[in-house]
Amino acid sequence: MSLRQGTRRIRINKAWEPSRCLSGSQTPRIPFGWQECRSVASTASAERVLFPGALNSKFTNTLKFLRPSANEAISTYRVMDQSGAVIDKEAGVDTEDEEALELYRNMVCLSIMDLLMFEAQRQGRLSFYMVSAGEEGISIGSASVLSPADVVFCQYRETGVYMQRGFTLDQFMNQLFANSKDIGLGRNMPVHYGSSELNIHTISSTLATQIPHAAGAAYALKLQNQQQPEVPPRITVCYFGEGAASEGDFHAALNIAATRQVPAIFICRNNGYAISTPTSDQYRGDGIASRGAGYGMDTLRVDGNDIFAVRRATKEARRLALENGGKPVLIEMMAYRVGHHSTSDDSFAYRQKVEVEDWKRRDNPLTRLRKWLESRNIWDEAKERELRSRLRKEILVAFDKAEKEKKPGIKHAFEGVWEDITEEQKMHIEELTDILQRYPKEYDIEQHEGGLASLLELVKTDKK
Repeated sequence: MSLRQGTRRIRINKAWEPSRCLSGSQTPRIPFGWQECRSVASTASAERVLFPGALNSKFTNTLKFLRPSANEAISTYRVMDQSGAVIDKEAGVDTEDEEALELYRNMVCLSIMDLLMFEAQRQGRLSFYMVSAGEEGISIGSASVLSPADVVFCQYRETGVYMQRGFTLDQFMNQLFANSKDIGLGRNMPVHYGSSELNIHTISSTLATQIPHAAGAAYALKLQNQQQPEVPPRITVCYFGEGAASEGDFHAALNIAATRQVPAIFICRNNGYAISTPTSDQYRGDGIASRGAGYGMDTLRVDGNDIFAVRRATKEARRLALENGGKPVLIEMMAYRVGHHSTSDDSFAYRQKVEVEDWKRRDNPLTRLRKWLESRNIWDEAKERELRSRLRKEILVAFDKAEKEKKPGIKHAFEGVWEDITEEQKMHIEELTDILQRYPKEYDIEQHEGGLASLLELVKTDKK
């Protein structure tokens, strides 16, 4: 095949066929020397566009703007209704009774821990906390169907993801108190957990920064999956709220993920509020799911109060993400944020209390799953009371133990950044040592593991 362009003749590899490109079966890259032609001009009789930016578009002589208001909103997938009744009896729930009981246990544990930690912050025993009320089904349900090897990026309301993947109560409490047993050695603020052992990256406060990180990590996993076919393939899973989807990082990340076809699941928790900003002030379009379609990604909207729908959707999304070498999937999980944004927030300043109480009473993930368990005669009020009493005691034991631990050694403020202590750090260490020695009554350094000796030890080690 050849095309004339002025006096030059461009020879095109016969293996490339425009018709295959139009059907979506072949990427339009035409070999030409060391360059690539990405499209060819349309013929006079062509019915479809061959512009490189819109290869599957049909020609039309009708002037008609695309009006979003004329289209129905994207449907919301669910498995059971608000009363806990399974809608499609044949499809069922894909969950054994014992597994459902374990999921419920974790959801109740998270709920109780949230209440106790919120109260502890109000008592001045914790500096900060963020609850997950109303969103337990999203975090715990989605995490329950992932592979332990999958790489996870969370925002700050994914405590349930950590809990489901094996983060212990002791680890939660140690991080909240930033004590000497904290994995991060007190370097991060409360609820900013992280665990390399569980393949979960440390949480960052800055909105949406984890989304491009997840896209980049997924690209690395794509290459790893290609280079090491004997190793079970992995994906990345990224959690964020609809408020984070208003950040530029969201758009940059989804674009690179889609164009590079990386194995990733992007899970948006749409809980209705970005701190105090309602969704009506965040976007005019059909939520976040419509954006996935705009980036050419497989997309689904799910009832986040239905843990079985969350599990089935995430399981299928993981399969799709690994299909044909990898591709990104976006899931918008709908929920209602029952709690305040954080302990620094009073949500009743911008929403009615009756609104919150209505959601809490009528429909939330815990009550819906409990109704399903009761319908199968595997749960009752006595078991509920026993579970809540036992979990409350376990949480308080871990809390008391973590509260009594000393703070990390002062030396850790200078470790873990550079491979070796820098000259500037040495100056800081000497200055801090001098201040602590001159004003011993002003600084309670004995609350830190090793006291001043910890810092002096670092100086001595460096001089060796």
